[in-house]
Amino acid sequence: MTDWKNPPKLFIPGPVHVLPEVLQQMARPTLGHRLKEYSQLHGEVAEMLKKILYTNQHIFLSTSSASGIWEASIRNCVQKDETVLCCMCGAFSDKFASVAKACGRKVEEFKIEWGQAFTAEMIDEKLATGKYPIVTLVYNETSTGLANPVYEISKMMKEKYPDVLVFVDVVSGVVGLPLHFDELGWDVAFASVQKAFAIPPGFAIAAVSNRAVEKSATVPERGYYFDFQQFVKTAAKDQTPTTPSIPHIMALHYKCNMLLEEGMENVWKRHEQLANYVRGWGKENGFELFPQAGYESNTLTAFKNTRGIDVAAVNKGLQEKHNIVFGNGYGKLKNETFRIAHMGDVTIDDLKELLGWIEEEIN
Repeated sequence: MTDWKNPPKLFIPGPVHVLPEVLQQMARPTLGHRLKEYSQLHGEVAEMLKKILYTNQHIFLSTSSASGIWEASIRNCVQKDETVLCCMCGAFSDKFASVAKACGRKVEEFKIEWGQAFTAEMIDEKLATGKYPIVTLVYNETSTGLANPVYEISKMMKEKYPDVLVFVDVVSGVVGLPLHFDELGWDVAFASVQKAFAIPPGFAIAAVSNRAVEKSATVPERGYYFDFQQFVKTAAKDQTPTTPSIPHIMALHYKCNMLLEEGMENVWKRHEQLANYVRGWGKENGFELFPQAGYESNTLTAFKNTRGIDVAAVNKGLQEKHNIVFGNGYGKLKNETFRIAHMGDVTIDDLKELLGWIEEEIN
């Protein structure tokens, strides 16, 4: 029988391992969320996130998973008669389209094979029709270990389609991959904190453009919990519309300080080094990379199960012997791939230990 009080160390693509000192931040005495002490905390976190995300626009703190901001972006910024172009290349970009449909909006599904990347040329061809005022993308597709070339796509869109709104799921990309929100010209980018922020799940952050906020004011029936107009109104007072998860925000304050002290360029470089180490290990051990060459993620690696290992059995052995687990394939790729996360506060030594134990199980 497993013991939830002694969980395994996580190398799955989220939640990831959390440092003890980050957990300690969540055990601080709570604050009254309408008092000046909370406003100070909120304001400091928002300002640090602006530096981390390279934006001078809006930062929203949401007591939800990032799935909530999927819905928020659609309900706030898409009129009922508009069609959203949903770029789908894996499980989570597929789900973004499902959310848009569930919100009663018109959706054009732009599907490519899982593991393939969208290019600027592909999206240009679609937008040239003039049918789509909104595009959804996933920066880092967690199900396939693929990073879309969002800088190239955004450069093209800013030059040719500057009026098209862009909503980007950056859940497993933010922090671990470069993200300059204002330069990219995006309108909503959002992430959960249990990925590269390496904080327990249950909280999300979003960068939102001025024009997305302006658009939301014209959209009826935005709902209650994720109303951008209320987020802006309360953010002006360093508050949230509804009761926030203050322990998460305390942990986020601590992690933002850590990231800024390290420097974002150094954080991105560190994640790249971790990714290269894991990819090198896979090559040496006979595993091919799943995503299209040249578009591999730096926050997690998805390998083709070219050796036909029993991933569940390997994980069971690792958990029983070392109390540690890595990721199996996601969705339809469950038995065809496996995934190793290297985001957050993971070190090379952590990976050497994990990968060494995997070798013991498979050889």
